[in-house]
Amino acid sequence: MSTPAKRQAGFTLVELLIVTIILAILAAIVVPQFAATTDDARASAFDANLNGLRSAVELYRQQHGAYPGAVAAGTATCVNGANQTAAIGSAAFATQMTFFTNQAGAACTGTDPAQFRFGPYLKDGVPTNPLGSTNTVTVVTNGVLGITSDGAGGWKFDSITGELIGDQ
Repeated sequence: MSTPAKRQAGFTLVELLIVTIILAILAAIVVPQFAATTDDARASAFDANLNGLRSAVELYRQQHGAYPGAVAAGTATCVNGANQTAAIGSAAFATQMTFFTNQAGAACTGTDPAQFRFGPYLKDGVPTNPLGSTNTVTVVTNGVLGITSDGAGGWKFDSITGELIGDQ
């Protein structure tokens, strides 16, 4: 008597191809969803950074009567720190937003409650523009609303009108 042949267990080539095709279709559906989520997160981070920067700029204006970058920083003497000198414009904006300031906008590294009692408005520095990947602020003095982007990245600020945009 002969013994029946044993069948080996396993998958056929057709079954493996069907499973591979199904996995490829699922990947084609899911992967673009992750890319869209990344773009949404970048846009949300941009909105949050822009709103935080706008709030800090408006607080500075309320306390000083002018927007940061409109007057030069460093016209007074610090007692508990070092003077931060900066010309009017982008350097003055960053200095006035990240250090302690007096009523005139002069900046100091230390605290001097008698004279430098305002700020710092941005304790961690100017936030990065997630769409432009830089934290530089270009200060312009157009005096009219409607700043246009030049594609340099970072932020663009009009020290006369207070308009602030993400430059991308």
